[in-house]
Amino acid sequence: MEAVEDGIGEADRLVLEGLRSAGEAWIVGGWVREALSSRHKTDMDIATTLLPNEVEELFPRSLMVGAKYGTVMVRLDESISDDTWEVTTLRSEGSYGDGRRPDQVEFGQSIEDDLARRDFTINAMAIDSNGDLIDPFDGRSDLKESVLRAVGVAGERLGEDGLRIMRAYRFLDSADGMRGMERSLRSAVKDNLEMLDVVSRERIGVEMMRILGGRNPGEVVSQMLEDGVMGRVMPEITCTAAPSFCEDPMVNLALLCSDELSEGGVLADNLRSALVLAKQQLRLVSFLHDARDAPLSNEIGGLRRFRAALPAEWQIAFTAYSLGLGKDTEEFSGALETLSPLIAGIAPLVDGTALVEATGLEPGPRMGRLKGLLHRIQVERDLSTSGEVLSVLDELDWKDSDYEDWSALGWP
Repeated sequence: MEAVEDGIGEADRLVLEGLRSAGEAWIVGGWVREALSSRHKTDMDIATTLLPNEVEELFPRSLMVGAKYGTVMVRLDESISDDTWEVTTLRSEGSYGDGRRPDQVEFGQSIEDDLARRDFTINAMAIDSNGDLIDPFDGRSDLKESVLRAVGVAGERLGEDGLRIMRAYRFLDSADGMRGMERSLRSAVKDNLEMLDVVSRERIGVEMMRILGGRNPGEVVSQMLEDGVMGRVMPEITCTAAPSFCEDPMVNLALLCSDELSEGGVLADNLRSALVLAKQQLRLVSFLHDARDAPLSNEIGGLRRFRAALPAEWQIAFTAYSLGLGKDTEEFSGALETLSPLIAGIAPLVDGTALVEATGLEPGPRMGRLKGLLHRIQVERDLSTSGEVLSVLDELDWKDSDYEDWSALGWP
């Protein structure tokens, strides 16, 4: 065993000391990996000999969300910290009959047994009360050598829980670049792809978004495509690793799907089935997909519509998406930065009542479409008064032309 540099926060210490006042407790998981790399950016997970109800007695504000499987979310008094700690009773699990969860959970007293049931060697390390590293599977060496290796027999580990296939690709990503997947693990992944079919789409979606929000999403996705994983995860969608991915997972998802020939709405439906994403997330991907061929015009009327019609986060996402597709966004972004705010703001200056008085039209589709058209022109020309907007009527054949051809405020 080897002492690990501290870096433990005061609130972390309170939780650890509380648990150790009644039993034993070890730091496990990502915090250990980060500590060994001189980083402390992840939440602290803790393994303990205490049962969930005993943890709750020590920390009454705990959330018993996974108590059936031995997991408690520990919370301290709000005056001390708003953080939570995932505290799990030491386990020694039996078989995984459905490939998703253990048939039965047996609580134990041995940290070594608990680490033996974990997925990868770099996740099977712990720090004890003396600050010493417990590393029965040489995870520190694999961490240094940037190798992802299964604990024990790779096929058995993946056969226990199909989500570990997704986790394998997530853990290829590191702050220092891509880890290499050990040969037997990669072979086991390819041999166990059907295990993904028994994992809930929600859980797959969570892992997929973590991968796309990682440090090297393009390289990870490229290997997933090569290994046949992406075809299993998103079978109805054409995926590509060719674009230049960024830090935004939603933009990266749109880039991943940019070769898909279906329109945005169909793509969104397929993504909903594959990854169970939120409606707002799917709306953004649909918009980006349908706008992938939109020209990056510096024409001022179009720039004003872009700024007025799209939420700020969509504007940022579109620029990042276009950049990822290899488009030159510098002039477009520069023109947006120098664009003056609309004099009268975004809201329409002419309402239905004023339009009825000016045109004599009855309320209906023609009236509604005319109001939308005038709003668009108001924004494009940066008109500042209702009189200026109404004067536009003299330019339009609003009485006889096909109103379905009139465009309201929108972009592109």
